[in-house]
Amino acid sequence: MAIIETCGLTKYYGKTRGIENLTMEVESGEIFGYLGPNGAGKTTTIRTLLGFLKPTGGEARVLGTDIEEDIVEIKRQVGYVPGDLSLYGGLTGQEFLDFFSSLKGSDEDLLDVLLERFQVPLDREIQGYSRGMKQKVAIIQAFMNDPELVIMDEPTAGLDPLMQETVYEFLREQKERGRTVFFSSHILSEVDKICDRVGIVREGKLVALEDIQSLKDKRGKRVRVKIEGDPRSFEGPKDTSTEDEWIEFVVEDDINPWIRELAKFNVLDLEVENFSLEDIFMRYYEEGG
Repeated sequence: MAIIETCGLTKYYGKTRGIENLTMEVESGEIFGYLGPNGAGKTTTIRTLLGFLKPTGGEARVLGTDIEEDIVEIKRQVGYVPGDLSLYGGLTGQEFLDFFSSLKGSDEDLLDVLLERFQVPLDREIQGYSRGMKQKVAIIQAFMNDPELVIMDEPTAGLDPLMQETVYEFLREQKERGRTVFFSSHILSEVDKICDRVGIVREGKLVALEDIQSLKDKRGKRVRVKIEGDPRSFEGPKDTSTEDEWIEFVVEDDINPWIRELAKFNVLDLEVENFSLEDIFMRYYEEGG
């Protein structure tokens, strides 16, 4: 079942584009990575899905409910970690969590797990917290009422590397429990590490939507090979280069014809590497997908 569905979803700020003709589905029980640099339209998408912004056009459903029909019910059922944290600084951590519990309820067993995993000084006022402490409180409140869907906008911002790994491990556990996570980020490595599928957004438009490994396979392989004799004697695909006796080229479709061509030579060394998510991302942005 699709937890998030959009069809032609569009948001303009006057004449300025936020997102345009966004059509995608997020499936139940997956960690969906929403990838793009700052300004690409990630936060606009999230704010529109959660009713903070009114769409200019198109449709969207979250947990089966149209966002323009009952956004209050959607917000009640969805956990949310905003990208621009603005917490109630005058409250202690405990008062903050109690307040959100009064609004949405809380699963006490899950809350205990969260507090043990993301330890914060609950007796101190939030205005005295570091950025990382505030981020951990935001993560706790997003999950504490055991929502079916959690939307996270740059959730590891301000966290040290060890705590980032703690977040990744926790999200994997939540996926195993059947929870769905919509994970917006501009950090390629973390999306590659924990997400099942990824949507790449470029200038407000979705330019890729696929599971990560298929996306890597589809976009090609990088080949480095060293042959006996003059490397220029090998006629590779377009943009083949030679440097320090190595031949380098990229294959975006079937690699086997080029392997057969290489078999005509005495191959001294061969390296074949699938594109990383970073390679794919840069190709979409430098070449337009």
